[in-house]
Amino acid sequence: MPQLNPAPWFVMLLLSWSVFLTIVLPKTLDHTFPNEPTSQNTKNSKKGKWTWPW
Repeated sequence: MPQLNPAPWFVMLLLSWSVFLTIVLPKTLDHTFPNEPTSQNTKNSKKGKWTWPW
């Protein structure tokens, strides 16, 4: 049974994870958001009744 031989796929698994952790992950973590989220003040919100046209 060739699928029980760990030599071919284990090396590829380690190689792909090492590439992911050293190249792809730092590049994705360097991205920044253009707009920083701001908290909205909930105390000043006015809640009025809706006027339904029908």
